[in-house]
Amino acid sequence: MALSEQQVLDVLRTVQEPELGGDLVSRKMIKQLLVEGSRVAVTVELTTPACPLKDQIEGEVVAAVQSVGATDVAVEFTANVKARGGIPDKAAIPGVAHLLAVASGKGGVGKSTIAVNTAVALAQEGARVGLLDADVYGPSAPLMLGIKRMPSQHEGKIVPLGAHGIKVMSVGFLIDDRQPVIWRGPMVSQLLRQFLFEVAWGELDYLVIDLPPGTGDIQLTLVQAAPLSGGLIVTTPQDVALADAIKGVEMFRKTNVPVLGIVENMSYFVAPDTGKRYNIFGHGGARTAAARLDIPFLGEVPLGMSIREGGDEGRPAVISDAPDAYAQAFRALAQKLAARISVEALA
Repeated sequence: MALSEQQVLDVLRTVQEPELGGDLVSRKMIKQLLVEGSRVAVTVELTTPACPLKDQIEGEVVAAVQSVGATDVAVEFTANVKARGGIPDKAAIPGVAHLLAVASGKGGVGKSTIAVNTAVALAQEGARVGLLDADVYGPSAPLMLGIKRMPSQHEGKIVPLGAHGIKVMSVGFLIDDRQPVIWRGPMVSQLLRQFLFEVAWGELDYLVIDLPPGTGDIQLTLVQAAPLSGGLIVTTPQDVALADAIKGVEMFRKTNVPVLGIVENMSYFVAPDTGKRYNIFGHGGARTAAARLDIPFLGEVPLGMSIREGGDEGRPAVISDAPDAYAQAFRALAQKLAARISVEALA
């Protein structure tokens, strides 16, 4: 039985975009359709290459087209990351679609580990990604990504360095790693603006910004200067970390930055010799806090030796296949974040 293009389009109107709502045809997500007899090839344009529901969409497209008689259905995906709409009084960074701030209320919760691995995971999914290490007083990106060289300049702009598929900028590239940064707030704020607007980031889908702990000058400069698409809060399960994480949530809310969600880092530890699980810092506190604060809970990342070793050796855990690197946990977090950013951008 020969199918017509109209028949296929009509049945694709029954397939909903599971995160954003609306059908694929009305949302103009069908970018190419080829019908030859009972064979159909369709190209679906997603809002992010890191879409966590890609398999679901593919399955529903295949089932729908088969329901009208197709015997061979091929589905391909492309992605078009749409930038967030303009925000008054905040200058966009040319070429950068979304700025994602990774924050924590206190230090020691593994915020930089989450930021680095999320950035690399997004790149693994096919996104164009940059990482801005805005933790001026304690830059960790050079160590965690294994970068030991100075950036260059081109046409008056700093050229970010590359590692593991992402572009990276950090004050750690510019100073001796044995020397402390002893700067007052205005100097730090000026440096952050330079890193935002005077670095040749090029075309990026996501610029991940690793903020320092707390809610100080750097955080305030960022939310005032740049159009953030949203913020991710990183915490560990225990009450002392959660109390400070809540302050981070309120900071974003008071500055009208969407809170994309909260992730529980160091959620538990599985002993490699016995397989016994230990809730070293407690467990489940972030999920409870998310429910209380009415923000999305984006998952748990366990504590693993390979995560720590990879961070010390410039090999992000997400590129490792070691069981205790928990690469899939980082990938799942990156996919959920990309989906949340798409929802906020189209809200």
